[in-house]
Amino acid sequence: MKIGFDHKKYLEEQSKYILERVNNYDKLYLEFGGKLLFDLHAKRVLPGFDENAKIKLLHKLKEKVEVVICVYAGDIERNKIRGDFGITYDMDVLRLIDDLRSYELDVNSVVITRYEGQPATKVFINKLERRGIKVYKHKSTKGYPTDVDTIVSDEGYGQNPYIETSKPIVVVTAPGPGSGKLATCLSQLYHEYRRGNVAGYSKFETFPVWNVPLKHPLNIAYEAATADLKDVNMIDSFHFDAYGKVAVNYNRDIESFPVLKRIIEKITGEEAVYKSPTDMGVNRVGYGIIDDEVVKDASQQEIIRRYFKTACDYKKGYADKDTFQRVKLIMEELNLKEQDRKVVMPAREHSAKLKENCAKNEICPAVALELEDGTILTGKSSNVMDATAAVVLNAIKHFANISDEIHLISPVILEPIINLKSKTLGSKNTALTCEEILIALSICAATNPMAQVAMAKLPMLKGCQAHSTTILNKNDEQTFRKIGIDITCDPEYPSENLYYN
Repeated sequence: MKIGFDHKKYLEEQSKYILERVNNYDKLYLEFGGKLLFDLHAKRVLPGFDENAKIKLLHKLKEKVEVVICVYAGDIERNKIRGDFGITYDMDVLRLIDDLRSYELDVNSVVITRYEGQPATKVFINKLERRGIKVYKHKSTKGYPTDVDTIVSDEGYGQNPYIETSKPIVVVTAPGPGSGKLATCLSQLYHEYRRGNVAGYSKFETFPVWNVPLKHPLNIAYEAATADLKDVNMIDSFHFDAYGKVAVNYNRDIESFPVLKRIIEKITGEEAVYKSPTDMGVNRVGYGIIDDEVVKDASQQEIIRRYFKTACDYKKGYADKDTFQRVKLIMEELNLKEQDRKVVMPAREHSAKLKENCAKNEICPAVALELEDGTILTGKSSNVMDATAAVVLNAIKHFANISDEIHLISPVILEPIINLKSKTLGSKNTALTCEEILIALSICAATNPMAQVAMAKLPMLKGCQAHSTTILNKNDEQTFRKIGIDITCDPEYPSENLYYN
């Protein structure tokens, strides 16, 4: 893989800049946008970026940092899903706490924002408290966003309980957008100043990259990723007016800046130190880019991936038509086509070839996988296994120089698993998923040296690209994510059955 980003340089620059910012205050509330861990979007658009760069940065500063996690009560009530993991936001909070602790970071508490006594949220609060996690409950801020006098008063932020913290940097993070991170930071600022403490607020948002051109594919990829939020990248007019320099930000930050500035001035009783939304940020990711062409190519590929994902979400009913049309327009703006993703046409061509021998209206799923050396392999669905399992087996055989004709998994192993699925567990779909096939392969590896050699090649699939002619089930999606394969799908279901998980 071509590298376009220097991770080490970025970490040094970023930690230095955060420490410079915190020196101005007794305490700095640092709002973390995006994903604190497993930032796969950043990893894809910035080849060389470590998906866990942010948490490694915080680990470096662990003596000065504690973490507050925000989650919006409404997201818990409607079981909002974090797409890349396929888990609900409440479960993601628990996962996040475990991950933070594994990096020796102090988790202060969980804040439930816009809490109105929702039933499912009450259960979640009980679950946290009975595991020894401190929970704070914040209601909707009275007067927000326009009535600054009410917001900055006992009726507004004053209604929220004060979160007791002890370290100079308080990182405020969340499972996803709209979780109330900003309101929590400003509420704390209000309480700190009432206690006579000098506190500050800054924002750590990786995208859009403020010192990269507005129409750079890297920034446009961010618009594609947040199409459902209707985020639009813009020139920060406040920054240009104050410094005469062009900086890129996005509509929500620019639109809310005048009110945010007034709130901070009302809290502190003096003129805000920030002249623009860009000033508030501490992100230095742009300084880690070492090959602009590599980043451009990677960002364009990410836009195509986002297009396919949005098309599938629209088919499933998770995305509205406006969101899909928006990503489609972004594709057209950069003159990108579906077939610019190298694995798309081989998958479709293989499926078309299979249809020649299928019944008239039968769907013939196929998957194409591109290896790092550019080799493209394909796999098809059968009665024994689905197309994802087939293509993974073909790939590890290729790496191990094992002939296609050789069966790595003994029928003695396969038959009992298929019988278990169909007869004991009553599954209508007897074809084994990718995960099930890999478990079967691992059993065979205990007695079959060739299977053992093939299993050892699985890590070589990390970073490979794949495309399926049909929508994958959740199990296969998660298995591919764990292996590290980036897969897209055509927005077509693999069968006419309505129930599909």
